[in-house]
Amino acid sequence: MSVGELGPKEVVTASPDDELESITERLESENVGALVVTEDEEPVGIVTDRDAALVIHERDDVASVSVDEIMTEDPATIHEDEDPIAISRAINEHHVRRFPIVDDDGTLTGIATLDDLIATIGEELDNVVDTIETQSPEYSP
Repeated sequence: MSVGELGPKEVVTASPDDELESITERLESENVGALVVTEDEEPVGIVTDRDAALVIHERDDVASVSVDEIMTEDPATIHEDEDPIAISRAINEHHVRRFPIVDDDGTLTGIATLDDLIATIGEELDNVVDTIETQSPEYSP
């Protein structure tokens, strides 16, 4: 299994010139915690629900704040062919929970999150349990 097989294929994206009001509406309507900011189908930033919440304390008119003012620029990405454990290494290295997935051309193809890593580990542990139960029929957790 590769990182490209994890998470949603349809990534919710935004443009750098989108305004915060439309972004927060999309976060809510799409039920996601982050939008990947793209230009020419390549990730150039990421905006999280936390980013949107924090700007409230900095501005009087938050609705007109543009995405490029609050996004994290040049987000850490993971190549679609990487092993899922690459998410763990990326979390440790970059201290973030979400990573745009890219192909060889740098085009956005998905998004991988801490939740995807946890789900993958859970699936792998289920496989280990199945093996133990098959090899040791008398074993009962």
